Amino acid sequence: QVQLVESGGGLVQAGGSLRLSCAASGSIESIYTMGWYRQAPGKQRGLVAVLSSGGSRNYVDSVKGRFTISRDNAKNTVYLQMNSLKPEDTAVYYCNMVSNRGYWGQGTQVTVSS
Repeated sequence: QVQLVESGGGLVQAGGSLRLSCAASGSIESIYTMGWYRQAPGKQRGLVAVLSSGGSRNYVDSVKGRFTISRDNAKNTVYLQMNSLKPEDTAVYYCNMVSNRGYWGQGTQVTVSS
């Protein structure tokens, strides 16, 4: 069994910062990508940022220059540093890992007040 446990969400004022963490545990095979998705009320879940095993990073345009994805391979943990947060960043953020199959975390709420 593989588990992804997220932490770091919360309530922050616009312009503030949060750091999300996602720790993977269990019988983990080769990890291809780890990333973050988000889902706002009434909207579909969408990609925020993804980091490949080779180190390439991709971000949705709306967070470029504000969010940074990183990974600690020794800890099988991926981070999302979110700066200059905006109210439109409010969503449930989900961690995703692709190895032998795709895995999802339970989600963590991020709320940005104006």
